[in-house]
Amino acid sequence: MAFTLVALGLAAAIAVLLAMTLVRSRAAGIPAAAYDLQVYREQLREVERDLARGVITADEAERIRIEVSRRVLEADRKLKARTSASEAPKTASLVIGAGLVAMLLGGTWGVYRVIGAPGYPDQPMAARIAQAAEFRANRMGQAEAEEAAPPIPVPAPEPQHLDLVERLREVVAERGDDLRGFLLLARNEAALGNFRAAYAAQSRAIELKEGRASAEDHATMADMMVLAAGGYVSPEAEAVLENALNRDPRNGTALYYWGLMHIQTGRPDIAFRVWRELLSVSQPDDPWLAPVHSQIRDLAWFAGDDDYTPPPLPQAGPLRGPSAEDIEASAGLTAEQRRDMIVGMVAGLSDRLANQGGSPEEWAQLIRALGMLGDTEQAAGIWAEAQQVFAPHPQALDTVRAAAIAAGVAE
Repeated sequence: MAFTLVALGLAAAIAVLLAMTLVRSRAAGIPAAAYDLQVYREQLREVERDLARGVITADEAERIRIEVSRRVLEADRKLKARTSASEAPKTASLVIGAGLVAMLLGGTWGVYRVIGAPGYPDQPMAARIAQAAEFRANRMGQAEAEEAAPPIPVPAPEPQHLDLVERLREVVAERGDDLRGFLLLARNEAALGNFRAAYAAQSRAIELKEGRASAEDHATMADMMVLAAGGYVSPEAEAVLENALNRDPRNGTALYYWGLMHIQTGRPDIAFRVWRELLSVSQPDDPWLAPVHSQIRDLAWFAGDDDYTPPPLPQAGPLRGPSAEDIEASAGLTAEQRRDMIVGMVAGLSDRLANQGGSPEEWAQLIRALGMLGDTEQAAGIWAEAQQVFAPHPQALDTVRAAAIAAGVAE
């Protein structure tokens, strides 16, 4: 409230000064007729003094009196005419001045009501940081957020995919120590939009790794938790993100959600630093790259950096495939050896996409290769994962779907 009063007081002072200047400009200076009138009256007094000293005769004095008196009457007439004419402009000046005061005060208050916060208490930096810390410590938990979260739309699954997931659920239920089974189940549950079941399976897979879980394992679990909560980073998801960042401080998924968590808890300054680091490690096909790049300038403003310019978006490189040396080397191999080499290359591509991500063309390449090798089960799993990864990007998903149809794992 103090700021509001000070602002209105300054506006009022400026308006009064402008109004006084406007009024005084009308009254400033002596009219020429008034000056002439003073001169003529002085001349009449001088005539009387000259007559008394004998400098002029009585006849000369009379002639001078008549002439000067005529001029006095003319000057007086002009002065009265000017005074009468100036009364209306002076009144108008007062009205304009009053209007100026009202306009500045009213305009100042109106603008402040639109872009300001009347009556809002002062928010010093220390108080805001303390408030953000308190909110972060007492914010909503994962279970509560999941109950309040709206469902996230996902593409309709293929019936074949549903059958595979159901069989996978039965297998992991029977074999509680099947690490690969839980990893596959987590991916497929996420592809179906069952994010709560997905992060539960991912959590079990992390337990089975017995301390060997990677940063990506933890980041994937946090991703599933955030999606289950409708985009909200809960305290439980924050703990999982800490595990990921402790293992790899440059993990892209973890950095994205770490910055988002600080935005949600009122610390845009920390979020800006995190996302600035994220942009420096992002690849062209990372799903967070476009939204972060489009929002970070506004985030920098909230963080107090008015001059920040985001770096240009990285450009995607050519689709990676077998090199000329690989093709030449395969010419002298038997059919079985050539198949083994292709299997190895497909496995390498699969691992890279799982750990680093890739373009929709690379995902399509992997699915087509698996289809050619006859590994339709793994191709179906990759297609299911691709539906989750590219759900927000319909055109990219269409590229992968075409490959899945060609491989016989989609309709």
